[in-house]
Amino acid sequence: MCFYEKLEKIIICDNINQKFDMFYELWNQKEKLNFSSNDKPKKFEKPSYASFCEIIHPARVPRRRGFETNEKKAVLLHAIVHIEYSAIDLALDACYRFRNLPDEYYFDWLEVAEDEIRHYKMINSLLEKTGYKYGNFPVHNSLFEAAQKTQDLLSRMAIIPRWYEAGGLDANEKIINRLSKTKDPFAQDVIDALLIILKEEIPHVKKGDKWFKFECARQNLEPVETYFEIVDKFFKDWKKKELNVAARLKAGFTCRELKILNEKTEC
Repeated sequence: MCFYEKLEKIIICDNINQKFDMFYELWNQKEKLNFSSNDKPKKFEKPSYASFCEIIHPARVPRRRGFETNEKKAVLLHAIVHIEYSAIDLALDACYRFRNLPDEYYFDWLEVAEDEIRHYKMINSLLEKTGYKYGNFPVHNSLFEAAQKTQDLLSRMAIIPRWYEAGGLDANEKIINRLSKTKDPFAQDVIDALLIILKEEIPHVKKGDKWFKFECARQNLEPVETYFEIVDKFFKDWKKKELNVAARLKAGFTCRELKILNEKTEC
């Protein structure tokens, strides 16, 4: 079975433990993989979590407010677990969808997928300590829909790593700051996990930045102008209220880009 056939089976698998087992089997053989293929990738009709999560409109997803009860803790952790699980499939799809790129590209996104699995396991273990599990709350499929709309490498790298995952750097910092104000000892466990994720997500965004600029160079495009042209097509009101400036700069964003995202940015 070729690399892309194996990837397809992993992506569509909705048994989480089996999915991870299949991934690690592939991961452990990564140095022997052949990434060449002229086969056309499939466009997946539904996310792999559709069989165990109720998918609703983002506006109806439970709000992540408060940390006073187990349920409120679970709502926050469930949202993060869902993001991490979605990120696994997104990293794998980045490998699956775009063919005949440098081997480094596939190693990069397989490495991201391996990180995301660890992040998922870390947050899921905290979620289960609250008495809840992944699938107990409804979720939205915004990330899956974004992947559906980005079927070329340029827009995929712009929207998934450089928009959504970069936005995660901002959100992570905000959650950590909020949780640091509570005296609940469990909050510190969550903060510790989020700090690890924040540190490891910066290289993920940087990989997206690298391959976005790689594709810009292949198409002889100016990266900053091209990035915001793509963002304009996807979002109506895309100005950012708060940015994790330090993390975004480490991830490859320029000060010029950050000032466009938020004119009050100091960098």
